[in-house]
Amino acid sequence: MGPTSVNKITTLQKNPANIRNFCILAHVDHGKTTLADCLVASNGIISSRLAGKLRYLDSREDEQIRGITMKSSAISLHFSSGDQDFLLNLIDSPGHVDFSSEVSTAVRLCDGAVVVVDAVEGVCPQTQVVLRQAWLENIKPVLVINKIDRLIMELKLTSQEAYTHLQKILEQVNAVTGTLFTSKVLEERAEKVKEEVEPCSRDQVYDWSAGLEEVDDSHIYFSPDQGNVVFSSAIDGWGFSIQQFASIYSDRMGIKAAVLLKTLWGDFYLNAKAKRILKGAQAKGKKPLFVQLVLDNIWSLYDAVITRRDKEKVEKVVSSLGIKVAPRDLRHSDSKVLLSAICSQWLPVSQAVLSMVCEKLPSPLDMAAERVEKLMSAGAPRFDSLPEETQKLKTAFLQCSSGDEAPVIIFVSKMFAVDAKALPQHRQRPLNQEEISQRREMARQRHAEKMAADKKPEEVTNPDSNQLEGQSAGLTGVFFLLPAKMEIVTIQDSKPEEEKELNETFIAFARVYSGMVKKGQRMFVLGPKYDPALGLSLLPEGCSVSDCISNVPHLSCCSMENLYLLMGRELEELDEVPAGNILGIGGLEDCVLKSATLSVSPACPPFIPLNFEATPIVRVAIEPKHPSEMPKLVRGMRLLNQADPCAEVLIQETGEHVLVTAGEVHLQRCLDDLRDRFAKIEISVSKPIIPFRETVIRPPKVDMVNEELGKQQKVAVIHQVKEESCQGRSSDTLHVDPSGLVTLTTPNRLATICVRAIPLPAEVTCLLESSSDVIRTLEQINMSMREGKTVDIGLRTLEAIAGLKSQLESLLQGRKWRNAVERIWAFGPRRYGPNILLNSVKSYNRPSVWQCLGQGDKTLQAGAPAALRDFDNSIVSGFQLATLSGPMCEEPLMGVCFSVERWDIQSSATPQHQDPMKEDSESTETLSDSRSSEDVVERPRQAEHRAEAAPADCYGPVSGQLIAAMKEACRHAFQAQPQRLMAAMYTCEIMATAEVLGRVYGVLGKREGRVLHEEMKEGTDMFIIKAALPVAESFGFADEIRKKTSGLASPQLFFSHWEVISSDPYWVPTTEEEYLHFGEKADSVLQALKYMNAVRRRKGLYVDEKIVEHAEKQRTLSKNK
Repeated sequence: MGPTSVNKITTLQKNPANIRNFCILAHVDHGKTTLADCLVASNGIISSRLAGKLRYLDSREDEQIRGITMKSSAISLHFSSGDQDFLLNLIDSPGHVDFSSEVSTAVRLCDGAVVVVDAVEGVCPQTQVVLRQAWLENIKPVLVINKIDRLIMELKLTSQEAYTHLQKILEQVNAVTGTLFTSKVLEERAEKVKEEVEPCSRDQVYDWSAGLEEVDDSHIYFSPDQGNVVFSSAIDGWGFSIQQFASIYSDRMGIKAAVLLKTLWGDFYLNAKAKRILKGAQAKGKKPLFVQLVLDNIWSLYDAVITRRDKEKVEKVVSSLGIKVAPRDLRHSDSKVLLSAICSQWLPVSQAVLSMVCEKLPSPLDMAAERVEKLMSAGAPRFDSLPEETQKLKTAFLQCSSGDEAPVIIFVSKMFAVDAKALPQHRQRPLNQEEISQRREMARQRHAEKMAADKKPEEVTNPDSNQLEGQSAGLTGVFFLLPAKMEIVTIQDSKPEEEKELNETFIAFARVYSGMVKKGQRMFVLGPKYDPALGLSLLPEGCSVSDCISNVPHLSCCSMENLYLLMGRELEELDEVPAGNILGIGGLEDCVLKSATLSVSPACPPFIPLNFEATPIVRVAIEPKHPSEMPKLVRGMRLLNQADPCAEVLIQETGEHVLVTAGEVHLQRCLDDLRDRFAKIEISVSKPIIPFRETVIRPPKVDMVNEELGKQQKVAVIHQVKEESCQGRSSDTLHVDPSGLVTLTTPNRLATICVRAIPLPAEVTCLLESSSDVIRTLEQINMSMREGKTVDIGLRTLEAIAGLKSQLESLLQGRKWRNAVERIWAFGPRRYGPNILLNSVKSYNRPSVWQCLGQGDKTLQAGAPAALRDFDNSIVSGFQLATLSGPMCEEPLMGVCFSVERWDIQSSATPQHQDPMKEDSESTETLSDSRSSEDVVERPRQAEHRAEAAPADCYGPVSGQLIAAMKEACRHAFQAQPQRLMAAMYTCEIMATAEVLGRVYGVLGKREGRVLHEEMKEGTDMFIIKAALPVAESFGFADEIRKKTSGLASPQLFFSHWEVISSDPYWVPTTEEEYLHFGEKADSVLQALKYMNAVRRRKGLYVDEKIVEHAEKQRTLSKNK
């Protein structure tokens, strides 16, 4: 098939029924890009011989070097099936875990997905991730089991063994899908039960059925007889579905195609005598139909072409299949060339995959109503609660109409950078035949004129003068030519200087869900927090995009400057794009940061945010090598932040420019982009900044040699903490109780705080960390209520807050946590972190943080009698500062509860006004004015005021003293408990063969890894090892494991959790057993101490370490004299 013209594609775009938007998803190295090459080659864009070698959609240089896809790329293909023409918008996505955010951007724009699974490796970790992403976005998947040639060439399986192996792979994939389906049904069932809850009566019988029996799940599973599975070897260019063989054998055997379709896959066999298909192949020891009619043919072809190189048999096969093979392919020394020449004609993989996509994947017209409601319900609890105008847009989604009345709705999933030279308007287009002939004529005329000019000097009679003239003409020609050439060079050199700023331009990767988008059209950009109800109330009816909208929050305008058809490495300019198509939009870099919803209707809500599986965890600080180039670095990092959906760029309190990425490979790609594309300067990159957390634990019951701790040990530890905590502090302001209660007095002796640190249960810490958005919303509501504002709270928000409270109540059980949830004062750090401040002051009954749940009405009117003490905010601020940077190495705290058990403040410190943040001098002045009588003379009164204010002024405002005192009290309370560091942990999935298993374990042990479990894949010699590895030890891990195992093991790392490091960084040997085990010096460096000192050294904090120990006595030269 020849290359499809742009005009043909634009014609196909207008028929949404025949459009298929799909992406290719898989684990890394399972053959996505090779399969994409085969599909692209079917349109004549690349040669079929180069398919699998060219990797056409991997357009970046580092993608070609590493051999992995790093970004999602789109291309539009034309496919004819019968009398119908289809437009297939294909998106190839990465499989590496570091780039799973690119998968999220691709999945959002598609209606279906082709999931590729390696026939040898089977379901891998990333396969499960991409299946879950497809499930969450409500898109329909189909399956391609790839690399079946490996079963023949590498594993040397027989066709019968291969059939059993393929069955197991199908079971694995269906098990993942079944788990996702079950969880969805159970969630819906739970919601239904919640809505139908009625007051319990004695006769009520609870229905224990899960509801799974009533739900039809036949459509969600992959089965070859349903037509949603293709078996292939993309590198050899062949692939087939059951339907193809059913149609082939129905003609030959005289059996109906429908019967063959049902029996080709399964426990069926062919009775040759009766010429009937019977069930029970396994029980009777017969060959299943799939093995006999399909696999045996492929196995015999590989045997003839690759293994034995039997020319006669090959010729016989070629003639029986009725295909033509070029003589050069038959003579080729590489037998793989001949194999792909035969297979690509007999069973072309593109035909099998594309026909399955057209038949089984939905068109934009078939978008499920459930998916539309889910996309549109970003800020609302349910779709029904959205405004009526917004709900009407659902029909526009489902109709996918491109008419003039249909509202234009577009979703931008990411922004990607392209070289300005690659844009169609800047690209040199190829000349057509007419232009070539015109240029040829002009060249001939110029040549004829030049020849005529050369003949004229020859007509001069004097030959000597003629010769002289010729020489002088030649010389002058040389002298005139040189400056001209020099001018051209200087012009060419100066051009890039001007164009340097315009080298990179951003294109929005988007899809039109409704309406016809036209070049130059103006549209609303809906921010993620845009509320359509508020927008409709603020904007006048019939408001157009051109009107002023400055008063509507989270709403702005943009213009569609350029529309592009995405064709892999190239872009084609378009004037308009109808609904249901994927496109590129130019000119949005100033309006859209990473993703956005665009619409002409202000009633359109913003789509729900993309679901990113990878968490950015690897941080590096970046600075330019030449300080004068700092503006270029800042601009480059801003562009990088826009171009990468997962990367984060931030400026720390220290002034460092920090880049946060998902992993080592992702970090390397971002740094290369920064150097070569966005900043174009030399940069210095710090060692990775490893995040840690600080926590406290319950007092351990055994020491470092697993001996039970006695009373003497406990007393020694507390005594040591006492000494450390009292250094630099006078004993009358700080007191540490043996039970861990810290009493601290402010410098002016007017306020006293008693604080105790208690470790939170691990489940509570995980809950607080996962519910940070709910806690942030709760804090904003409480703040608005304190300020006296009217707060409108959504039903979903109230449900989420109530759910968080009930979960905390169920987890915080026991005597010491009695009524703790009601006494929560604040969360921290930053008011939404995984630490709690508890109000255990008996005399202080402050308003609950859950007060919004106590109101029956949705609208809360603040102004209830406030019972907040003065300086309440100072206590909270001190707690926030203490949890933001702990005493061990100034890292944030995690899983710590600070209980304020006493807070006494003398009346002289309490200001008469309610604002605790005003200057203390004003408060003391007010106090002195109130104390003095009216008839006292002004001058003595001022003197008296100065005398009273002097002691308070030297310590600063009371609010500031309280903040500092609360912070110090929390730090000392933290130090009075057993302190521990928490390390960020990766979950590491490694696939390795049996012979390199020991080396894998060696590398994991060296890097403080911990193997969680291992299992052997059935039918292979591959082991899957699941391990936990500290992020601090992960740098260079993948390279080291590949070197040690000669490339036979490949790890996948993704951030999973925070884990307490069991060793105490401040530990010193105290018992006799510890002295015997570790020696008197105990100089074996503890893991926790090593990490803590590394962080302290990086932050410029004091590190307690001896540089020289047990050195020989040095003698100076002067003493030797």
